[in-house]
Amino acid sequence: MMNKTLLIVVATPFLLYGVAMLALYYYQESLIFPGKKLPKDYSFSFDLPFKEVSIPVEGATLNALHFEQANPKGVIFFLHGNAGNLEEWTTGVDFYQRVNYDLFIFDYRGYGKSTGKIQSQEQLIADVRTAWDFIAPQYTDKSTVIYGRSLGSALATELAHQVKPELLVLVSAFSSMAAIAKAQYPFAPTQLLRYPFRTDKIIDKVASDIVLMHGSDDNFIPMSHSQTLQSLIKKPTQLLSIEGAGHNDIHNFKSYLDGLAGALP
Repeated sequence: MMNKTLLIVVATPFLLYGVAMLALYYYQESLIFPGKKLPKDYSFSFDLPFKEVSIPVEGATLNALHFEQANPKGVIFFLHGNAGNLEEWTTGVDFYQRVNYDLFIFDYRGYGKSTGKIQSQEQLIADVRTAWDFIAPQYTDKSTVIYGRSLGSALATELAHQVKPELLVLVSAFSSMAAIAKAQYPFAPTQLLRYPFRTDKIIDKVASDIVLMHGSDDNFIPMSHSQTLQSLIKKPTQLLSIEGAGHNDIHNFKSYLDGLAGALP
């Protein structure tokens, strides 16, 4: 009886650890992609002209907004972070009017009014490419900028590697999701991660000009991630430190807006 009790005592922590690891493996989409839904009949309202468009992808439809200027210099293809939806990511659209660039931004599967759900990294990358192929033909004779923020930085880098825009802008970028996971879940083997997003492995293969921007007080994704990416790029690349900015408020800083405006082609 004592041996059996001892075995249970010893085995229980390992069993609980195994259950926790299985939960991390099978439910990591809820941790990485905590997007917010919007009602199907939700109506966007802005002071600037825009179009709401639907982009069909395999098994789902992506909801997108296209803000257009009268005679734009080009388009900024915006890949947003892992939280929220288009309602929250379009609070500063007047900036694009000031710099005379169109803005194209969409919600990932399961975010906002987009249908379906994210099931793999490959699926998400394919959706991004489909959205790009939807809008890019309208700007063949104008400047193209791919912008990625936080989670979107990994997707933006992958897309830029594929399509070669004039400029790639990475804001609050991470070197890899594996590095983020290791910092936040040091007890979990990185092999469990189904969304490694190895930006550090492909960023030097991007032919476009690259600008990095990061908040000096970002405690969620430290600036060291952008510094790592900068060190991996063999061509001269600018890293703008936005003093006092954190992870979620960097867009509110004048130095960020001035830096982004100055970087645009």
